[in-house]
Amino acid sequence: MKIKVGVLGATGSVGQRFVQLLAEHPIFELEVLAASERSAGKKYKDACYWTQDTDIPEKIKDMVVVPTDAKHEAFKDVDIVFSALPSDLAKIYEKEFAKEGKIVFSNASAHRMEEDVPLVVPEVNANHMEIIDIQREKRGWDGAIITNPNCSTICCVITLKPIMDKFGLDSVIVTTLQAVSGAGWNGVPSMAILDNLIPYIKNEEEKMQTESLKILGDLEDNKFKFADFKLSASCNRVAVIDGHTECIFVKTKEKVEPDEIKEVMDKFDPLKDLNLPTYAKPIVIREEVDRPQPRLDRNTGKGMSIVVGRIRKDNIFDVKYVALEHNTIRGAAGASVLNAEYFIKKYW
Repeated sequence: MKIKVGVLGATGSVGQRFVQLLAEHPIFELEVLAASERSAGKKYKDACYWTQDTDIPEKIKDMVVVPTDAKHEAFKDVDIVFSALPSDLAKIYEKEFAKEGKIVFSNASAHRMEEDVPLVVPEVNANHMEIIDIQREKRGWDGAIITNPNCSTICCVITLKPIMDKFGLDSVIVTTLQAVSGAGWNGVPSMAILDNLIPYIKNEEEKMQTESLKILGDLEDNKFKFADFKLSASCNRVAVIDGHTECIFVKTKEKVEPDEIKEVMDKFDPLKDLNLPTYAKPIVIREEVDRPQPRLDRNTGKGMSIVVGRIRKDNIFDVKYVALEHNTIRGAAGASVLNAEYFIKKYW
């Protein structure tokens, strides 16, 4: 029997990615599509402006969209909901679904930094999910909220984890070149981004600098202990449709050579034996001098792998490299689905 799931914010850009990933999923049965009141009551094909490069899945297009209401009868038999809601709405509705006993896997930023909410990249800190026992006790609900990080944070921490475990981290500088899809279909006007680069993304740098330390930290005595290193981020929006590129500079606690970094990254594959449907090798190394590139590499591992290249020595830091992530798959919907698959395997 498949586990019945729903998607909140199903008509938006990330919501559409959820639909793609869940339509034929071997574990989950996509039972409910929820969106705003203006979409409720319409068939999905009529309610959303589909922007993906494949057609709406045949079995989904005629499903009727329901309101984002945790008490709606459509959610009666649903165990898990995936949230693609904007942060302001997620702050309200995700708690309502948790109160109704649903496990909420959220892509929104609303609850990420709360002291009883796990912020999870399962290859990095899957054990942080254990905090939901405290969350349930504290909040008096049978459900739970489990979040995944900001898209740019996911790319960064996956590449830092094997380095930290082997050599320790002293300080990190990250410069991002982020695709326009990260802002949603209507997020960046074409006249603003074409022939241009925008050196500001609201709250993005702050998210990277705080979320990364929570994820790479420890869970001790039911409290999060943030990682003890410095991280500075500079975030830019560029005229690429999908694929966030990050230039990452790392100073380690132990002396390290580029070939050693390459080796630990290549061997990093912590969930390979769990047979999770969405899982792919977390880091794929490219040896070419001009890779990774968004157009060529963003779909590696069906969009779930981080592609790393140009691993080399740095004159100020110890090492530097370039990392690429498909931001709406690995960095958004795919991250939530992978969290849910891991939760089912380990905690269901």
